[in-house]
Amino acid sequence: MDNHEHMHHHPAAFKKQFWLALALTVPTIVLSPMWQEWLHFGLVFPGSGIVSAVFGTALLATGGRVFLKSGLAEVKGKKPGMMALISLALVVSYAYSLFLLVAQLANLGFTGMDFWWELGGLVTIMLLGHWLEMSSVMRAQNSVGELARLIPDFAEVVADGVVTKISVSRLQVGDIVLVRAGASIPADGVITEGHTALDESMLTGESKPVHKAAGDSVIAGTVNAHAAKAPDQVTVTDLLAAADSTELGAIRLRVTAVGSDSVISGIMKLVADAQASKSQTQRLADRAAGWLFYAALASAAVTALVWSLTGSQSPSFILERVVTVLVIACPHALGLAIPLVTAITTDNAARNGVLIRNRIAFEAARKVDVVLFDKTGTLTTGQRGFVGSRITRRGGLENDDELLAVAAGLEQTSEHSVAMAVLDEAAKRGIEPVAVKDLMTIPGIGVSGRVEEFRMYAGGPALLTRQKIEIDVQDLYAADAMNTEGQTVIYVVRDDVLLGFIGVGDVTRQTSADAVWELQNFGTKVGMLTGDAHGVANAVAKELAIDEVYAEVLPQNKAEVVAKLQEAGRTVAMVGDGVNDAPALAQADIGIAIGSGTDVAVESADIVLVSDNPEAVAKALRLSKLSYAKMVQNLWWGAGYNIIAIPLAAGLFQPIGLVLSPAVGAILMSLSTILVAANAQTLRGKE
Repeated sequence: MDNHEHMHHHPAAFKKQFWLALALTVPTIVLSPMWQEWLHFGLVFPGSGIVSAVFGTALLATGGRVFLKSGLAEVKGKKPGMMALISLALVVSYAYSLFLLVAQLANLGFTGMDFWWELGGLVTIMLLGHWLEMSSVMRAQNSVGELARLIPDFAEVVADGVVTKISVSRLQVGDIVLVRAGASIPADGVITEGHTALDESMLTGESKPVHKAAGDSVIAGTVNAHAAKAPDQVTVTDLLAAADSTELGAIRLRVTAVGSDSVISGIMKLVADAQASKSQTQRLADRAAGWLFYAALASAAVTALVWSLTGSQSPSFILERVVTVLVIACPHALGLAIPLVTAITTDNAARNGVLIRNRIAFEAARKVDVVLFDKTGTLTTGQRGFVGSRITRRGGLENDDELLAVAAGLEQTSEHSVAMAVLDEAAKRGIEPVAVKDLMTIPGIGVSGRVEEFRMYAGGPALLTRQKIEIDVQDLYAADAMNTEGQTVIYVVRDDVLLGFIGVGDVTRQTSADAVWELQNFGTKVGMLTGDAHGVANAVAKELAIDEVYAEVLPQNKAEVVAKLQEAGRTVAMVGDGVNDAPALAQADIGIAIGSGTDVAVESADIVLVSDNPEAVAKALRLSKLSYAKMVQNLWWGAGYNIIAIPLAAGLFQPIGLVLSPAVGAILMSLSTILVAANAQTLRGKE
């Protein structure tokens, strides 16, 4: 019975069968002549042998039926394995014990020790092992379902200025929902009003709250954990808006996905698929179980032949050795060794924001020696942001903050991405934009306005030409360096004097440097594969200490770069988020799609990261190493036990008094199963 067969059974069923089997086994032990002899008591009465047979028959028909059924299915499918071995041991011990009873009742003169209590012990211990196994697997599967329980039962829908509380199941795409501070997000959506910080730890494994504002996406089940910081000055309008939102930190969002289309539903499906799939190590374990089946039959045959040829032992002893060999050889621990590790690892990975689509690729991630990152949207945010600024000697400003105040005043009515980057930076620093009058746009040049008696300008290089602005050599070099790094340079001018300039570009994620360091700490090389210019790529690579840079690579050629690295004998992981990354993700040994990626990238990937934090790549590789190490340990515990125990079961050491009975063999075999299960449990909580 492999792990998939187990899925048809529930732990409660094995638990019920175990207690019934135990109740039937205890009387057979009490009535066993062997136990009576060991414990120095006598309980023999007319028909006591028949009572043991009745209990043994009941055991085989109840608790033993699941093993017989599974064993028969293996034989019919011409793929005999551990259930076939268990079934053989049960049938042989039952048939022999029944034969002894009939022989004694008919006075046929055939004596021997029956195996009723061994039969009961085998069934009971096997049921206990299955109960513990299924309980462990079920816990691993059910823990994934906890994600769904994060979604609240009710949502507050806003329509025509009225807030109505409805069941989450009634939400539809397009509904506007109010989420108060401290409440859980009821559905996937996009924030339309408000800003706050969300606790996404249950999905991404990140402990720090994530700031969210209008336009940002949110995922059902995350928690609106922190109220937004109250402004230093509050106007009447602000107070009315806050009252309308019920409290500071409340947000409104537009529902974008419900039901099976939600992110959590997708996560649960990926986790379930990963648990159901087989890794390369699992396939090896399956083959090992098949080999062990034939080895067990051969060992049993040799045991019977050798002891029969010696003529020194009775048929009952020979049969006992054969039965014990078959019981000991049961590869039940091997059957549990990999599936339980798989279930726990998949659960752990999901809790850390790592979703496994391909278990074989995930298992191979431990061998990765180079990780290639796409730049835009992966190592960088993919959005325009403030990169740096410089004030000129001629401008007379005291610091960069004064430059930002002027630029923000000029750009305050613009919706251009460059203007938004300047305004965001000013807001982050708490800089109040200067008051600008007579704002106007100069097509192809920039913007203009008046501050007191001065005419102020902000724009690109054309502004310098139009206004015939002189620029010092040092400033020219600094601006040229910004351009080389792919930044858009905004010049700020007062009349005919250059005050300074601001660089706006794709901002590197705060966690990218840590991600690169963690991977390099593993001994893994880190590279960047991007279509951007060499100057831009090299600047980011220098900032993040990246080892290798492949720049100006067309989308259709990214897969070729990966292939060349593979031809050089390297195991490559590719991390990307866009459509142009899909071929490279598919070509790589392990394709990793970052959470904010497109559906195409996700479908091409072997591993999906829920968050856009590149540090999760290191988590994925670490989990792969831990998972594989635990699988190997379990394989050795399972197979190593059989290698040692089979010679003992065959009676190889009988001359020196070491004899292993079937019941003791069953107990030891189940203990190995429990040991394997306990070893797998040590993976819980690992990152």
